[in-house]
Amino acid sequence: MSKIISIVFILITTHCYANGKLLATPGVSQIEGSAGGGLVPWAQLAGYASEDEMSISGYCTQANVDDFELSTCGVQGNLYDRVELSYAAQRFDVLPLSTTLEQSIYGAKIKLYGDLVYSRYPQISFGIQHKQLDTADIAFALGAKDDSGTDFYLAASKLHLGAVAGYNLLWNATIRHTTANEMGLLGFGGSQQDHRLQLEASVAILLNKHLAIGTEYRQKPNNLGLKEDDWHDVFIAWFPNKHVSVTAAYINLGTIAGIEKQRGWYLSLTGYY
Repeated sequence: MSKIISIVFILITTHCYANGKLLATPGVSQIEGSAGGGLVPWAQLAGYASEDEMSISGYCTQANVDDFELSTCGVQGNLYDRVELSYAAQRFDVLPLSTTLEQSIYGAKIKLYGDLVYSRYPQISFGIQHKQLDTADIAFALGAKDDSGTDFYLAASKLHLGAVAGYNLLWNATIRHTTANEMGLLGFGGSQQDHRLQLEASVAILLNKHLAIGTEYRQKPNNLGLKEDDWHDVFIAWFPNKHVSVTAAYINLGTIAGIEKQRGWYLSLTGYY
């Protein structure tokens, strides 16, 4: 799959800069590689490609909480505003153990219906994220059953123009099926086998065409029995133009691997072509 993604990205870069969407409507880059918010994939596809364009974007993200640090970089391709392909490389530093976990995530998303702005009903997309944990010793020691897994999700997003005191309102709702522990960084599955569908949601207010503020929520499974908590954030995103976006957030990740009160900050930079 990585070879296919590489070939597609090479083809995309031979085309002109995509400019077909309204500023800020693709959202930003999610920590698993998809377009969306920082924590939650949205129905929008990455970049500004319209139906007759292709685009490519790249991003890096840093998230630091009390006892852990997550660094993520990735690339995203948009094929004619219909298909999104993505790759993300994650590095997770466990500070109390002075060790590092690494994970690769290959993603694909297809738009099934609608348009974020112009259709009457929300845009709906289906996505997959295949995850490979490259450093699985800690995960297996904690009771994980596998070092790889695939998430499936269905996302719906809608932008309502002038809906809140004249400001634009964006919302997203995502349903995810996953066996991942802490997004896959602690492996997949476990003794609890919590296979419930997980709910994720985002809402944002666009203060103007360049600036958005909002919040996200992400439900998590508890396969390992370590009281894995849901995730929350409050973010601000800046879109100076269609070439770049910057996102900063306060994040509350709760308990990770039995260590409580993991709160901190998040910063992400995305470039678009």
